[in-house]
Amino acid sequence: MIFIVVKFAVKPEYAEEWLSRVDGFTQATRNEPGNLWFEWSRSVDDPNTFVLVEAFEDGAAEAHVKSDHFQKAMVDFRPLVSRTPDIVSTSIEGKAGWDKMGELDVDGTG
Repeated sequence: MIFIVVKFAVKPEYAEEWLSRVDGFTQATRNEPGNLWFEWSRSVDDPNTFVLVEAFEDGAAEAHVKSDHFQKAMVDFRPLVSRTPDIVSTSIEGKAGWDKMGELDVDGTG
């Protein structure tokens, strides 16, 4: 599994509309073969920072980066962000999804 986290510093004037502006890209990516999840969150410390957590089956991330919607998003996002996004991208061998948190097992499945 390819696991990616990206932090976007959005210009303040676009922060309230960020999620609507990225919705087309979000939906297209979620529909890609091999996409496991693609989820946005907003920082509780900085309302202009959005965090994207995404995962792909092994081999699917390259097709994502080469897709038309990804290429379009890189152009569309440029004027909306205040700096180059920060990213963590890594492979996790043998994983294809989420695990349950054993330290906080509330449903007896952990």
